[in-house]
Amino acid sequence: MDEIAGMAGFFAAHGVWSVSDGATLIPLLGYEQVDGERGMDRLVFDDIADGARAGQEALEAGRDGRLRAVLVADAYLHLDAGRVDALMVDAVEYLPVRRSLRIAVPYRPRSAPEGFAVYRPRFVGDTGFDEPDYAALADAFFAGVDSHEQAAVVWNAHLIDESVETVHGR
Repeated sequence: MDEIAGMAGFFAAHGVWSVSDGATLIPLLGYEQVDGERGMDRLVFDDIADGARAGQEALEAGRDGRLRAVLVADAYLHLDAGRVDALMVDAVEYLPVRRSLRIAVPYRPRSAPEGFAVYRPRFVGDTGFDEPDYAALADAFFAGVDSHEQAAVVWNAHLIDESVETVHGR
């Protein structure tokens, strides 16, 4: 359980690092092979949505030799307070039993008057976990964030340690 959440945190941090300067995130698919080798593919398409769809299809299909994979795509999170920018992090562990997590990392884009910020992530879905320990998953997720040294500096410098609903008056 810790491995999938930690890997999700690592690649979520990479996504935060990518959007922190105002750039549009090219969807990314990070993966870990059974032998422990890690890699990452940027899903470059003419339309970013096509890249995200291709990443979702690749994530669902899996690939021989992959133990787990994480897709990070820029999207919107729809809340009572309205629509907010968020990185959607879909993580799948293929072996020994297939299970998945979906985590939203809300952020305020650099173009906002207040500048770039990252809000507290939220778990928005899971499959294959009997009774997920969200506190343990969050600890593993943030350990993964911290393991990406360059991105963790950006994340921590811009973190608003509140839920996006609290900040937006809900």
